Amino acid sequence: MEYLIIGAVSLFTSVLTFFSGFGVGTILTPVFVLFFPIEIAIAMTAIVHFLNNLFKFGLTYKNIDKSVLLKFGLPAIPFALLGAWLLVSISTENTLLSSFTILGFECNVYLIQLIVGLLMLFFAIAEVFPSFKKDTIKHKHLMIGGSISGFFGGLTGHQGALRTMFLIKSGLSKEAFIATGIVIACFVDVSRLAVYFGKVQNINVQENIGIISVATICAFVGAYFGKMLLKKITINTIQYIVSALIAVISILLIFGIV
Repeated sequence: MEYLIIGAVSLFTSVLTFFSGFGVGTILTPVFVLFFPIEIAIAMTAIVHFLNNLFKFGLTYKNIDKSVLLKFGLPAIPFALLGAWLLVSISTENTLLSSFTILGFECNVYLIQLIVGLLMLFFAIAEVFPSFKKDTIKHKHLMIGGSISGFFGGLTGHQGALRTMFLIKSGLSKEAFIATGIVIACFVDVSRLAVYFGKVQNINVQENIGIISVATICAFVGAYFGKMLLKKITINTIQYIVSALIAVISILLIFGIV
């Protein structure tokens, strides 16, 4: 049953999130948590996420914006390492604020997830206002965005949404936005995978190679279909998709559902 559930979720989210640049890890992690301990689920999701990003890199690499890549991606690496180290070494720092049940699902509201969720919700709501929507972020500020998204990517696995909030404002074309975001995501994935495998001793990749392979192949199929649909959508459509996903994921984070 876990093969069917995880595979289906991987395929669907890979198609849906090809344009937004985030969401696979956020949605897939809680599905893995249904069958594995949280640390193992995060690490296994990171493997699928990374392999899927490599596949998407092969589909989109010609459209990478090198300037944005260097200014945003390089600062993300050390901060992703720091965030991942905090995740596996100082887990008690993530304070549990509240615990309750919604429709049979246990929800745990943690301080870090609440902060990230509120930040994301602010940007999602701000996108409704035309004056904010037309604003662009200067390239000199991209280093700050890279540092923030990298840190929370390592700490919570939600770097994609924060990264997209900055990149969508950088004035890139839809092709460059997607391609550059994919490479930056690979940077962060490499950084946090190195820490996860160094600290978590019982990931047992060989033992779980079947479920990881199914999730990865399904994600590949989803990314391929996403690439086929890219020519049919506009950058404005992508902005709407990004805003909607940010709003949904931020609410899920705030209420401790993911």
